[in-house]
Amino acid sequence: MFYLSLIEHTLRLPPHLLSLPLNEAIRGELEGLFVDKVIANLGLGISIYDIRSIDGGFIYPSEGASTYTVKFRLVVFRPFVGEVITARLKESNAEGLRLSLGFFDDIYVPAPLMPVPSRSEPDPENKNQVRWIWMFDEQEYPIDGVDEIRFQVHNVSYPSIPLEQDKDSKPFAPMVIKGSLDADGLGPISWWI
Repeated sequence: MFYLSLIEHTLRLPPHLLSLPLNEAIRGELEGLFVDKVIANLGLGISIYDIRSIDGGFIYPSEGASTYTVKFRLVVFRPFVGEVITARLKESNAEGLRLSLGFFDDIYVPAPLMPVPSRSEPDPENKNQVRWIWMFDEQEYPIDGVDEIRFQVHNVSYPSIPLEQDKDSKPFAPMVIKGSLDADGLGPISWWI
């Protein structure tokens, strides 16, 4: 789920940061560039683990900033296919579920990957959502958002940035996790206790 990735980056350090210790100034700039950002085919940057090396410090003509080549390790969130993760229900509609880890909200469980057999019905507590119900041995097991939900990672994708986006469409997500609840032990934890 979490990895250390070694990254080499050419960093322009603004002149107003030159009064700070070099390590501290570079760490602050790297955090602004990489933390809470999705790096395509790598994952979501969580924190700068350490700085391995700082080379350079060149000031190019007509610039007041120094430029460094920095090698550092970044803690990255990137779940692997088949991994089982526990999340909370964020929203539920006829297309499936949207789950959240607290720091990452773009986890979707589409209707075909829900437990079989399952159905959706209007949610009596929230008119804008539906409630999914798994039927097993003539009993109904609802997914109501009270419990944490275990899901299995089906795939992780990094969609390309759209050139145009409709005003009514949902916000662009640079990393999307598609999950599945269609296996033993998956779904709300109360189903299995």
